Amino acid sequence: MAHGIKKMSKKDNGGLTVIFAYLNEKNRPYSAQDVFNNLQKQHGLGKTAVVKAMEQLALEGKIKEKTYGKQKIYFADQAQFAEVSEADLKAIDSHISDLSTQVQAISQGCRQLDAELKELNSSLTTEEMISEIQELKEGCSGYREHLEKIKSATNHVTPEQKEMAADMMGSILEGYPKTKKQFLEEVGVETDEDCKVTMPST
Repeated sequence: MAHGIKKMSKKDNGGLTVIFAYLNEKNRPYSAQDVFNNLQKQHGLGKTAVVKAMEQLALEGKIKEKTYGKQKIYFADQAQFAEVSEADLKAIDSHISDLSTQVQAISQGCRQLDAELKELNSSLTTEEMISEIQELKEGCSGYREHLEKIKSATNHVTPEQKEMAADMMGSILEGYPKTKKQFLEEVGVETDEDCKVTMPST
């Protein structure tokens, strides 16, 4: 098989390096067609160059070659990969476990930060809070003015006057043929209920 391989060009030698690295990286069996399909777009390797390179690598013992019927399969030489001891595997498992714990902790921290961010986004900004405080102050000022007007009014009804009016209305209603509500409407008296006034509880 050696005398059937021609001397390779500089470009072909570059293809050797690319294909050798690819087979070691993937560490799985490939045909020459597979390697050509996977590498041609990125490295611009031709089909003939790929076949020649893989045959050359197999001839030099850098990769392994197996024939299945009419097809040749190539794969990385497993002897180059160091065996991993049981202790190394346990150390790797322990490291993976530590990393998983770190991932969980970081994920939980991210969820916390996300919740805080949502809360902050739903809160008022400083400018919005200042504006709302100003509106509340203006509203309070309006209520104070209204309260002062009520306090300074001279037409308040005393409890005695209210009781006398209630007695008089009771006497009239005794001989009045209509309801109390109709009577109040006729004389033009508005009740707290009509004005939707609610007396404060004592």
